[in-house]
Amino acid sequence: QKYLCSNCNNILKKALQTLCGHRYCSACLAWIARNNKNAICQKCKEEDPSTSSEGSLLAEERAFGDAAINKEISELRVHCVTLGCSWSGIMKNFEEHQSLCEYALIPCHTGCGHMVMRKKLADHLENGCVNNVTTCQRCKKSLSSSEYQNPFKLVFDCFLVFSFFFPQNCSTPSVNKDGCCFSEVGCSFRGSKEKIKDHERTAVGAHMLLLLQHIKQLKASLCTAAKAANGFIPQTELSLENKLQVFENIVAVLNKEVEISSLEIMAFRRQSEVDQNIIRGLELKIAELHRCLTQKDAGLSSLHKSLLFSEQASYDGVFLWKITDVGRKLQDSVTGRTVSLYSPAFYTAKYGYKVCLRVYLNGDGTGKGTHMSLFFVVMKGDYDALLPWPFRNKVTFMLLDQNNREHVIDAFRPDLTSASFQRPVNDMNIASGCPMFLPLFKLQSPKYAYVKEDTLFLKCIVETN
Repeated sequence: QKYLCSNCNNILKKALQTLCGHRYCSACLAWIARNNKNAICQKCKEEDPSTSSEGSLLAEERAFGDAAINKEISELRVHCVTLGCSWSGIMKNFEEHQSLCEYALIPCHTGCGHMVMRKKLADHLENGCVNNVTTCQRCKKSLSSSEYQNPFKLVFDCFLVFSFFFPQNCSTPSVNKDGCCFSEVGCSFRGSKEKIKDHERTAVGAHMLLLLQHIKQLKASLCTAAKAANGFIPQTELSLENKLQVFENIVAVLNKEVEISSLEIMAFRRQSEVDQNIIRGLELKIAELHRCLTQKDAGLSSLHKSLLFSEQASYDGVFLWKITDVGRKLQDSVTGRTVSLYSPAFYTAKYGYKVCLRVYLNGDGTGKGTHMSLFFVVMKGDYDALLPWPFRNKVTFMLLDQNNREHVIDAFRPDLTSASFQRPVNDMNIASGCPMFLPLFKLQSPKYAYVKEDTLFLKCIVETN
């Protein structure tokens, strides 16, 4: 399962790991980021449908390449599923095999519409392809598709004719196990089988020139031999010269066609490079726009939080905290998913102490599992340097009965020796307050209206005199 993409569910290709720990193909993640604003990881949604955490947001710049998993995948043992093929190996060699598999079905390149096995393509072109006849524009001769597409066959036929007439002087090019098959006409290239294949595919023009030069040399030597031989018939010599001229013309035509094809291929490659550069430029611009949007979204989120804080902030030491969805939050506290809740910050005065409340709905310390615990937290504020320390103001807690009958009230004065009430060094001091503020049976009892419509209200009053 760890080798599968979280989006397409196929084997990972160029695996990227997101901040939430899930993996995607690089192409899948790019597609999701381009087509979805603030996309959430699908696996995170499956694990928790209500998830909306920052770490689950999908963006290319928030993911990193997973080299370890890519290495593991490249070494997985795999086999070809094409019917009849027995190839097996490791994943990193599979794509190369797919391009060479003799049992793979491929479309006939003449456009006849047939799908044939790669190893039977030659037989199809020779015997079954309806588009296998082409008329030469120069000599008007009808050629099979294989002859027209493969100039080597025609050239080899020329050599076979030479071999028939002059077995003592000429032989067909033989295939050297580590050299080019045109080595006998002057090609000096040597290498592995794969490199030889690439060389023969790209050096057609050079091979045609070597053949043409070799034929000219043969012609000169044959003419000299014929004149020196006793009883040689001039008409035969003339006939042979005519045949040689025909072969020279054939090679020249083929060479011209190869040059034209090479120019077209070069032009196509240049255009392809230009297009690729344009695409890369556009992808970079899109990535930059995504980064800008992410930054703006983060800025808007920060502004939204600041706005909420401004709306809820109190500057007179009196704070009313509305807690909704109490049932679920109490269950989260019982299971340990969310042990406690912090209130928004409030102030004892406009330039006073910055404080907040912390509640354990399922209790903490001596009240764990039996009571709701309520604590007071002194936070690091902007004006701490001007305020007297330790904090010594009386604090009163209230849980409001929503029927206005029996509020729960508790109060305490700070222990001036406690670290909880010294000037904060970190963002907030250790919470201090009432671990046994209210028994849980009272909180949940229908006799009281502390929780109504799944909502409760906590009030804190800090003495400011």
